[in-house]
Amino acid sequence: MTELVHLDVADGVATITLDSPHNRNALSAQLRGELLGHLDTAIADDAARVIVLTHTERVFCSGMDLTEARGAAASDQGVAEFPAILERIWSSPTPVLARVAGPARAGGVGLVAACDVAVVAEDATFAFSEVRIGVVPAVISVTVLPRLLPRAAHELFLTGETFDGHRAARIGLVNSAVPGFDLDAEVTRYAEMLRLGAPGALAATKELLRGDAPLDARFAEMQQLSARFFAGEEGQEGIRAFAEKRKPRWAQ
Repeated sequence: MTELVHLDVADGVATITLDSPHNRNALSAQLRGELLGHLDTAIADDAARVIVLTHTERVFCSGMDLTEARGAAASDQGVAEFPAILERIWSSPTPVLARVAGPARAGGVGLVAACDVAVVAEDATFAFSEVRIGVVPAVISVTVLPRLLPRAAHELFLTGETFDGHRAARIGLVNSAVPGFDLDAEVTRYAEMLRLGAPGALAATKELLRGDAPLDARFAEMQQLSARFFAGEEGQEGIRAFAEKRKPRWAQ
């Protein structure tokens, strides 16, 4: 089986690369498993002072793999495994930096929000597209809502509108939006700044920034809500419509 997520550690930086271009880096079962495994490996590696989450080709991450969600019961929906990935990034003692050169949708935006720092190309696009296919941005809300301005969260969660890197920076989703040709230099700049921090101090500071509210209960509640809608009537209709390249019945 061809690996869909790669890990490389060099010069104190662990680079985790999503490499599943055939489905726009969708969060398939294989990709989720490999991503979680590489996160665990990077976090446990004392040589890794910073973790960079990036991607190959054009798309950062298109969200859950809808081909796997079609026809599955709520208990079998892949979204049930997604909280573990978001929690691992969010609570990682090693700083995690997102490098986003292209579109991120739904769960992909959740990944960006979970990272400590996010650097994006100014023409990268983002959208909370869940409501347009009949599902709810429940699981990702746990990491996204602490980042976003409240008015922007209401607007973008409810409309599913696409927005660019500059707006993502204005509303707090990302730290920096730069021209594509400057993206790698900006990622390096942030990675070098993060490497200047003492590992123990960085881990303790991350804990301070998170506060003492456990995420487990919130993720469990949101996972059940999300899975229920993925398996529900509206969600299955939206997934079918997406696959058939038509409008769902409520939008006709």
